[in-house]
Amino acid sequence: MGHWKLDDIKWDQFNADAVDLRLLELVKAASLVEANSGDYVTYLNRVFNNDARVKAAFEQWGVEEIQHGQALGRWAEMADPSFSFERALSDFRQNYSLPLDADESVRGSRTGELVSRCVIESGTSSFYTAIKDGTDEPVLKQIAGHIAADEFRHYALFLTKLQTFEADERVTLMDRVKVAIGRLRETEDDELAMAYYCANHIGAGIAYDREANWAAYEGRALDYYQQRHILRATSMMVKAMGLHPHGWFANFMGKVTWAGFRAKRWQHQRAAGQEQQAIAA
Repeated sequence: MGHWKLDDIKWDQFNADAVDLRLLELVKAASLVEANSGDYVTYLNRVFNNDARVKAAFEQWGVEEIQHGQALGRWAEMADPSFSFERALSDFRQNYSLPLDADESVRGSRTGELVSRCVIESGTSSFYTAIKDGTDEPVLKQIAGHIAADEFRHYALFLTKLQTFEADERVTLMDRVKVAIGRLRETEDDELAMAYYCANHIGAGIAYDREANWAAYEGRALDYYQQRHILRATSMMVKAMGLHPHGWFANFMGKVTWAGFRAKRWQHQRAAGQEQQAIAA
C-alpha cells in the first residue's frame, strides 16, 4: 500500500508568521491522541482476536495513525520551540489509558465496535479537512490534507469490515444508531480534554479540570468548521448506521448538527467576550 512518509512533507516551507496560536493548541492536543493509537490497536486486536486478516488491517491503521501524531508533533515543535512532543506524549500516557484488558467490545458486539470506529474516522476526516481549509501555514496545510485523506480511507476500511460482520451478528438498526450516538457523546470524555491539558498546561502548575479543558478544546475547534465539513461527516456516520448517506434522515441530521455547531460556537464566543470584558474591567 502506497503511503506518504514524514520525509515527503516540505518542512522547509514552514512559515512561522502564518501560525495561528489557537490552532497550534489544537494541533498539539491532536498530536498526542494520534500518537497514542497503539493502545487502540492492542484493544482492537483483543476484540478481534481470532481474525488474522482484520488484525493485520488494524496494525497498518495503527502505524499510519502514529505517523499522524509524529507529523503533527514535529510541526508543533517548529511552531513553538518550547513544546516537547515526546514529553507531552509521556504525560498524556501517564494520565489517560484505554481498557486494554478487555476481551470483548465495550460496544456490545464487533459490529458495534466497527460502527464506533467509522464514527471516529468520519469525525477526524472532517476535523483535518477543516484544519486544511482553515490554515494559511503551508506545512500544516499539507500535513492536514494527508491526514484527512488517510482518515477517509480508514473510514472505508472499517466500513468494509463492518459489512462482513453485520450479517453474522444480526445487530439491529437501532443498536447501530445507539452506538453511533453514544460514541459521539464520548468526545466530551477525558481523552481530548486530557490531551489538551497535557499539550498546553500540565507544566504550568495548573490543575486538571476536565470541563474547562474540554471547553477550551471545543471552543477552538469549532472556529474552523464550515457547513460542508459537518454535512460530509454526518453523511458518513449515517451510512455506518446502516442508513442511506444522502436520504432524508442524513439531510435532517446534517442540518441539525450544523445548527448545533453554530449554537455552540456562539456560546463559546459569547463566553470569551464576557471574559475579556471582565479582565478589562
